Amino acid sequence: MSAVPKPSDPASHVRSDVLSSVSSEAPLTRVALAFVARRIDLHLRFGLPLRTLPLDRWRRTAVFTPGAVFCRIRWEANEHGTTLRQLLVLQACGVREHMERIAGIQPGARILLRAEGDRQVPAILQCIAAIDALGIDPATCSPAYWRILHNRLAARLPLPAYTAERHAAWMAGAGLR
Repeated sequence: MSAVPKPSDPASHVRSDVLSSVSSEAPLTRVALAFVARRIDLHLRFGLPLRTLPLDRWRRTAVFTPGAVFCRIRWEANEHGTTLRQLLVLQACGVREHMERIAGIQPGARILLRAEGDRQVPAILQCIAAIDALGIDPATCSPAYWRILHNRLAARLPLPAYTAERHAAWMAGAGLR
């Protein structure tokens, strides 16, 4: 699954290009990540953290700037097998933005998509893999697409594909903001 970053890992260092664009008042979202073999695996599927801070052999913290979109996968098990399988696509929030409290994420984040269980999580992982196959970073996808997937999962409807045309339209609109 995910490995603990080594001190030479570039993700464990501050990205100076992003850091220079962040004001000193901007709140940073801290995401707890962990890996204990056959017990727990909390890792990022996508999203580029500003910095990753190793805490010990098993734990680390990823830090995101406001507006960043990322996906956290949580898997837990005991001696009888898997007890929890969860996938969250989240967006880090600013100071006065609405956010939900989520265990392991400080101060909180906006939930764009929540998938749980043996049916929903693999379906969303297939959608993410299809986006990767298009050569698109899933973290740059439209937040509306993740909300659509969330609603379709809840309604047990077919999941729409993310297309290059939809992404181009989103990126063109994002450039206007």
